[in-house]
Amino acid sequence: MAWVRIDWGLYVAALGLSLIGALLIWSGTHQDVGAALAVRHLINTGIGATMAVLLLRADVRWVRAAAPWVYLAGLLGLLLVLSPLGVTVNGSRSWIHLPGGFSLQPAELAKIALCIGLAMILAEGRDATRPPRWREVLTAWVLAGIPIGLILLQPDLGTALVLGAMTVGVVAASGAAARWTVAAVVGAVAAIVAAIRVPLLDPYQLDRLLAFADPARDPQGIGYQTRQARLAIGSGGWDGAGLGQGPQTQGGFIPFQHTDFVFSIAGEELGLLGALGIVGLLVFLVVRALWVAVCTDDPFARLVAVGVAGWLLFQTFENVGMNLGLMPVTGLPLPFVSYGGSSMFACWLAVGLVAACQQPQRVAASAPLVRTSR
Repeated sequence: MAWVRIDWGLYVAALGLSLIGALLIWSGTHQDVGAALAVRHLINTGIGATMAVLLLRADVRWVRAAAPWVYLAGLLGLLLVLSPLGVTVNGSRSWIHLPGGFSLQPAELAKIALCIGLAMILAEGRDATRPPRWREVLTAWVLAGIPIGLILLQPDLGTALVLGAMTVGVVAASGAAARWTVAAVVGAVAAIVAAIRVPLLDPYQLDRLLAFADPARDPQGIGYQTRQARLAIGSGGWDGAGLGQGPQTQGGFIPFQHTDFVFSIAGEELGLLGALGIVGLLVFLVVRALWVAVCTDDPFARLVAVGVAGWLLFQTFENVGMNLGLMPVTGLPLPFVSYGGSSMFACWLAVGLVAACQQPQRVAASAPLVRTSR
């Protein structure tokens, strides 16, 4: 009967996005590598979906108990990236090569680690009616600051921003005083300015970041790429040119289109209606996570669901925004759709966490009432 209680809407939406992603990746890469990347995307989808389903077998109380170890494992992965084991790709030391030709991006899995770590700190040892004390809030920000700092050292500003946005959302949802949220936003802005001014970013990475406002800063790189992406999306019209028929996509005018700029394939070949369909599925996942947060009585489960919602919302907004030229290019993938194993696994684990957070509520709701006598 446990399978009956699964929130199938979460899984169907995530699976739909992953399958759409496979089609878009095939369209953008089949002329160069055939169906190889699309097949790997499907394999990653299968592995991620399996992990999400298995996560349902874990009681949310077990997840809370494992939170310190998961958080420490996330930090270990980030430290290994900065060691000689780390591999630099596109100017960022974010990868670890594994046997068999596989690779791992620990910063993606750090999103899961921080999400449950924050929920543990802010929900531990208190009922839902008592807001967290200043010591708990400060501990949560220290807990977030360590992985954010390690990720900025790679440097990977995009993932650091996701973790910062997630932390702001979780702290605000915990009932902490509003001044903590304001201070957090100010601190995040200061960290971004510091990353640009110090600079933690290489000059070419800074040009990439600012090219959305002034494409002339990087005319042969991101400036060119963002112009071509906007051209592709703008030419799609209402229903698009058809899968595998987009002139910009099939002409290879947008480098690495299957990763950060996969949304431009949707805009050109599926049109406005198809692109809005993808955004609609992502918004459904965010709203569903927030609904779980509203309905559950468990403070830990509520904050986990809010953390996942904040993560997916910010990452979707940033990725779509940079495809439209409205946001700086930070290298964030579109959840479930862009090519990438670590990102796919993290997103599916997030779905599994949200689904698992509903289990105590549903079990409690189905439990029989027992009348006691005095």
